[in-house]
Amino acid sequence: MVRTTSFFVCQSCGAQTKKFFGRCSSCGDWNSLIEQSAQSIDGRLRRNSVDFDQEPRSIKSMPMASLKENPLLRLGSGYQEFDRVLGSGLVPGSLVLLGGDPGIGKSTLLLQSATAMAISRSVLYVSAEESAQQVKLRWNRLKGAETNLHLLAETDLENVLKELESLRPEVAIVDSIQALHDAELSSAPGSVAQVRECAAALQRLAKKLSIAMILVGHVTKEGLLAGPKVLEHLVDAVLTFEGDRFASHRLLRAVKNRFGATNELGVFEMQGRGLSEVINPSKLFLSGTSAAGIATIVACEGTRALLVDVQALVSSTSYPSPRRTATGVGTNRLHQILAVLEKHMGFPLSRYDCYLAVAGGLEVEEPASDLGIAAAIVSSFKDVSLPKGTVLIGELGLGGQLRPVGQISQRLQEAERLGFNRAVVPRGSGLESIGFLKSIELIQVVNINEAIIMSLEVDK
Repeated sequence: MVRTTSFFVCQSCGAQTKKFFGRCSSCGDWNSLIEQSAQSIDGRLRRNSVDFDQEPRSIKSMPMASLKENPLLRLGSGYQEFDRVLGSGLVPGSLVLLGGDPGIGKSTLLLQSATAMAISRSVLYVSAEESAQQVKLRWNRLKGAETNLHLLAETDLENVLKELESLRPEVAIVDSIQALHDAELSSAPGSVAQVRECAAALQRLAKKLSIAMILVGHVTKEGLLAGPKVLEHLVDAVLTFEGDRFASHRLLRAVKNRFGATNELGVFEMQGRGLSEVINPSKLFLSGTSAAGIATIVACEGTRALLVDVQALVSSTSYPSPRRTATGVGTNRLHQILAVLEKHMGFPLSRYDCYLAVAGGLEVEEPASDLGIAAAIVSSFKDVSLPKGTVLIGELGLGGQLRPVGQISQRLQEAERLGFNRAVVPRGSGLESIGFLKSIELIQVVNINEAIIMSLEVDK
């Protein structure tokens, strides 16, 4: 006997419950439960349908050591920056989820990549949000070439699966997963059930036909990927496309990657004809000027070293408690560095406002930038410019000591390549064995006092 039941699904985390609550018991979000109906077979019939007298099926498992190692083939995306983040390219049979703010350039990036890949292989572009004419207008604006690129403007999941089985492309792009609709489900497109079932069906087909598939996902107002969290666990890689909409550059990061590193960074620049790769991204984050409150650090993003300008502004406050504002750096790290400078160098920074920003909107999370941030703050406080061509690398401890950081050779090589001639680094970084530096002077320091004096070339 078939009966119709209803349950409630949280639109934030995908949790299910039989009763309605104003607040989800799993994630704590308010008014996120939506009722859905489903048909279920009576439990007695389900149990009776199992024949326990049947012989067990033959075991399909095998020893791990006996498995053959197949080479991991990768498909180039047509862009070096895209391949860098993916880990040298797309893997056949894998699912990649690309998320980003509306209008950031996700569809532009994927349409350009699909056009480049379609020169040598078959590619299917599924447009579930825009009509075929809208995609063609963008393709013409991007100066698309005559390639083997197929376009399908469809929102029905069944039709998309049929087209994939019929065409059997090497690469498929679905823009976007929230716009697909499974007719067998009663919920609206974009709901938790629709997103989960559509992604699972696409994953099964991609694994079966060895199709490298890219899914475009929406983000919430908090900047997180919309839909159930299980979607991120379902795919093989999760990429985020970010950047300031008022700036020209865009950053592509990997949050999850089963076939590569998750700390790689790809840099693109939005131009009139679409997105172009930035081979030397340090030019985007260097101002090229010398002024009070500006220091240059070397941040490592995966296998790439980036030279970035850190800007600080220290001014007397007119409020009982001074303001602390940081852009691109954690506010807690700014408070910690200010406390160390006041404790160990005697600067009365608790009576001053402090504003800190990383040039270009880059997010710098590694502690190797502590010394550069501290030097920028002292430079603004003293109104003294740092010597031109100086980079600062080091982690600042609470006792005022400087700790060595990783990838110091790679950082110094990039600084020397861009024409910098002085580098302030912590002592004990293992630089005695480095013999390739020819035009850069190394200044090794022990604590923050010595580093600031040597950097600013003034007494504290």
